[in-house]
Amino acid sequence: MSTTTIRPKERDAVIQCLQAGVVPRTGQHHIQVGRAQEVTALLRDVERIADGGSAFRFVIGHYGCGKTFFLHLVRSIALEKKLVTIHADLAPDRRLQATGGQARSLYSELMHGMATRAKPDGGALPSVVERFVGSAVADGKARGVPPEEVIQERLAALTEQVGGYDFAQVIGAYWRGHDQGDDTLKANAIRWLRGEFSTKTDARNALGVRTIVDDAAVYDQMKLMARFVRLAGYAGLLVGLDEMVNIYKLSQSKSRGDNYEQILRMLNDCLQGTAAGLGFLMGGTPEFLLDPRRGMYSYEALQSRLAENPFATDGRVDFSGPVLRLANLTAEDFYVLITKVRHVYAGGDEAKYLVPDQALQGFMAHCSSRLGEALFRTPRTVIREFVNLLAVLEQNPGLDWQTVLPNIVIQEERDPDLGLLGDDQDSAGSGSDDELSSFRL
Repeated sequence: MSTTTIRPKERDAVIQCLQAGVVPRTGQHHIQVGRAQEVTALLRDVERIADGGSAFRFVIGHYGCGKTFFLHLVRSIALEKKLVTIHADLAPDRRLQATGGQARSLYSELMHGMATRAKPDGGALPSVVERFVGSAVADGKARGVPPEEVIQERLAALTEQVGGYDFAQVIGAYWRGHDQGDDTLKANAIRWLRGEFSTKTDARNALGVRTIVDDAAVYDQMKLMARFVRLAGYAGLLVGLDEMVNIYKLSQSKSRGDNYEQILRMLNDCLQGTAAGLGFLMGGTPEFLLDPRRGMYSYEALQSRLAENPFATDGRVDFSGPVLRLANLTAEDFYVLITKVRHVYAGGDEAKYLVPDQALQGFMAHCSSRLGEALFRTPRTVIREFVNLLAVLEQNPGLDWQTVLPNIVIQEERDPDLGLLGDDQDSAGSGSDDELSSFRL
C-alpha cells in the first residue's frame, strides 16, 4: 500500500460518503478497484467524443453494485480529457419526455450540475459562456474585427440547428451585458440557457427571444449545448443520467413509451454520428433493461438495438455495444477494496491503521457467511458496515476487533421501490391498457 498521505478534507469527504452509502464526489481514485475492461471501454468513448464523434452507453447493474460510483469515475475521466459534463438523477418530477414540465426540470438540473476541470463541483455554465465570449474578444482584437461580428460568425453554424437561432440570440444578449456591464442581462441569459424561464412572455421581455426551453425542446437544446461548448474551446459534452429505473417505475404505460421513444431518438442520433461531440451515459438496473412488460425491452425498437451479442457467452465479453453490464467484483477485488478503505480512513498513514490484515480476512469471511454470492454483487452495504466498524474502533480505544465483528448484521441490499410497483395505468389514470383482462357482452 502506498504511503502517500491523503488530505484530511478529502479523507473526510470519502469516509462520510461511504458511511452514508453514497458516492463521494472527490477522491474516487483512492478506492477504485477492478473493472479495468469496463473503464477502458468508456475511456475509448470519451476519446471518441473529444474527436467530434458521439457515444451512447447504458451502464446496467444490480441495486447497490456500484453503478453510480462507476458513472462518477467516468465523469472524472471526461473532465481530465477536457470535456464538459452534466449530470442528474431521474426522479418522478424529472424525466426525458413529458408535457407537465418534468423534462424541463431535468434539463435545469443538468445545467446547474455542469462541470469542467476547473469547476468539477458544478455551476460551470457561466464560466463556459464567459470563456466563449473572452475567446471571441481576443480573436476580434487580433484580427481587428468587432467582437460581436466574431460572435455572430462563430454562432452561425448553430442557427442551422433546431432552436439554434434563439440560442445564438441569447449568447449575443450575454455579450451585450458583458460589454455594457449589465449584470441583469447576463443573469437573464444564463437563466434562459438553464431552462428557468417558464413562459415565452417573460423570455421575450427579458431577452427579446420568442422561445424557451420547454419539454419538447430539451434534447435539441442538449445538442446545441454540445456544439456550443466545442466553440468555447472544450472537447465535447458528456451527459450522465442516473436512476433510469424511475422510467421503469412510471405507472402509465404511455408515459413510459414516450420516454423510451426519446431514448431511441438519442440512441439513433449517437449511433449514426449526427450528434457531434455529444455522449450519453445512463445508469439503470437489469429490470429497467430486460423487463418485457415495463422495461426497455417492452419497446420493440429498443430491444432490437440493445440485444446482447449471442457470441458473448461462457465468459466471453463484448464491450462494443451500447449496453455495458457491470460484472461482480471478485474476492481479490473486494479484499483490495477494503484494504484501500482502511488506508483512506488512516489518512494514508500505515502507522494509523486501526485493524491488521487478519481483521480484513475475518471481516470478509464474516460477510461471506451471511451474504454468500451477494457479497460481490452489492458492495455498498458491506463497505458501509466496514467503515462503521472502523469508526467504533477509533472512538473506543482498546476495543478488540474480534469482539465487535460477530455483532455486525449484514443483509443483502434490494431496491425498495421495485416491490411497490402497481399495475400499469392508462393515460386517464385508471385501468390497464397493456391487455384486455376481461370482455363481456
